[in-house]
Amino acid sequence: MSYPRPLTPEEKLADAKKLLGLPQIVVICGSTRFMTEMTEADVRETEAGRIVVKPGCDMKSPHELWSDPAEAAALKVRLGELHRAKIRLADEVLVVGDYIGDSTRAEIAYARSLGKPVRFTHPEVDPDA
Repeated sequence: MSYPRPLTPEEKLADAKKLLGLPQIVVICGSTRFMTEMTEADVRETEAGRIVVKPGCDMKSPHELWSDPAEAAALKVRLGELHRAKIRLADEVLVVGDYIGDSTRAEIAYARSLGKPVRFTHPEVDPDA
């Protein structure tokens, strides 16, 4: 007698999203130098009926939370982990901006390794194009 294989956590999440009737979730990725463009993309994606998650901290702008270099380094690691969790949660990725740095390139590779579709505001910067 064969038994059905257990669902993966990703399959359970997808089923829960369907049962809850959640709209598509898009995560915005890109250099924080494009925070203004990310905000515009957030507005457009939200208007299109999607739930949007994006970077919440711009460490290039001064703030007391990352004014100490040691604390900033630790925070950067935690924010990277948090952003990968956002990618796992999302149904697709939207890369904003006309420049792809190492962090964004790694996020794109991570999303693609999970089978997530990746869109670009500037398709010419797609590292796999």
